[in-house]
Amino acid sequence: MKRSHRSVTPVILLILTALGACVAVVAALLYRDAIEVMISRNALHGTITQIPDPSFKTPPPLTVSDGDWPRWRGPGGLGHARMEGLPDDWTRGLEKEWEVDYLCAGENSAVWSSPVVQGNRLVVSGRIDSLEAVFCLHSGNGKLIWKAMYESPANPSFGTGARATPWIDNDRVYTFSRSGELSCRSLLDGTLHWMKSVSAEGGAEHTWGHSSSPLVLGELVIVNGGGTARTIAYDKISGAVRWKSGSGFPGYAALTAMPAGDRMLVLSFHGTGLTAMDAETGDERWSVPWETDSKVNASTPLVAGNRIFLTSGYGFGCGLVEAGYDSARVIWRNTAIASHHSDPVIIDGYVYGYSGYSMQNRGTFVCVDLETGEERWSSRDIGWGTCLRVNDFLLCMDIRGNLFLVDPDPGKLIVKTSFADALGTVRGAAWTLPVIAQERLYLRLRQTLICYAFEG
Repeated sequence: MKRSHRSVTPVILLILTALGACVAVVAALLYRDAIEVMISRNALHGTITQIPDPSFKTPPPLTVSDGDWPRWRGPGGLGHARMEGLPDDWTRGLEKEWEVDYLCAGENSAVWSSPVVQGNRLVVSGRIDSLEAVFCLHSGNGKLIWKAMYESPANPSFGTGARATPWIDNDRVYTFSRSGELSCRSLLDGTLHWMKSVSAEGGAEHTWGHSSSPLVLGELVIVNGGGTARTIAYDKISGAVRWKSGSGFPGYAALTAMPAGDRMLVLSFHGTGLTAMDAETGDERWSVPWETDSKVNASTPLVAGNRIFLTSGYGFGCGLVEAGYDSARVIWRNTAIASHHSDPVIIDGYVYGYSGYSMQNRGTFVCVDLETGEERWSSRDIGWGTCLRVNDFLLCMDIRGNLFLVDPDPGKLIVKTSFADALGTVRGAAWTLPVIAQERLYLRLRQTLICYAFEG
């Protein structure tokens, strides 16, 4: 008996509907991390407390310490912390010294900036509704020393708060907002010395906001502005513009200094490549094309002598550049480390770092030979996250706030010890780079900053 098309069609539709539902379920399971991060990317979760009054009638005098972390990636921008008696067994956890939960408040007010530490001062960016905020805490006990706030309209995509990490320079601290305001304040009491907007010089905010941490170099403080002023150098004392260089999409990576003979270069890893400028004049010396599909170059260039290691996400990969004052060439390129926005670390001629997409906790941790680009090994055992060097180890934190102490070895991944849920329950992603200063570990997740004792 011949079956009519009318009776077959509903069956086919039911089968297709069931298959579609199965595909949707599988996709949701495979990409559940990314879905949660996207849903939670702007919002705050967990405890939010009121901002306290400053705990000191008179701000305590400024101090310094051998273990300070005054800028993005710490002393020299190397991502290397040094301390006595690093604990290598975290099975009983770490001792929490203090926690604050008031750094952000209001809709879409997420902040991704790291804290910086000098002596008894810790400075961290915040966001309170439409106000850009800067908080100065006592680095030892977390008590509030001073706070500063100002109106700063911002695009809400991935939060209205700062991406750039402050820079402490002696008795001054420099901050750079998502909207492009560069501020110079007194580290002692927060008094504003000056504030400049890159838009006044032709700068333009890009898709996810101004993200390049300030670079203090000699008498200058330098930021990426975009627009017709891709890089801008200001006098660090007066705020006057000293030079402007380049135009176009500024990218998201921090500016980096590189010695070249008796001169100094400023490296800008912008939206379409790596450009070197003379630090004194801003004159462009050379440029290496490096453009991803989304113009997202977000990982800090790593300088090792006359070599520069670059990595970008979206499957673009990594490479090594040999450079001098007037010229540069790419030595090798491959896809071994394609880092979305996580900075690798160079140890003893090997590069260790995360590769993959930051929305999911399923990246790879990779070891690459710096000179040849050969991949020595890769592992999916420690998620996707950030890393820095502490003594001769690597401290890694995945986007769920799990910590791993890794013994760097070009032969295989060696996890010495680990500590789960260091940030408590994480909704979304913990992208902010941990900071180690004065034998303390500082972890930041949006409105929360936690300080752990980090000594053996």
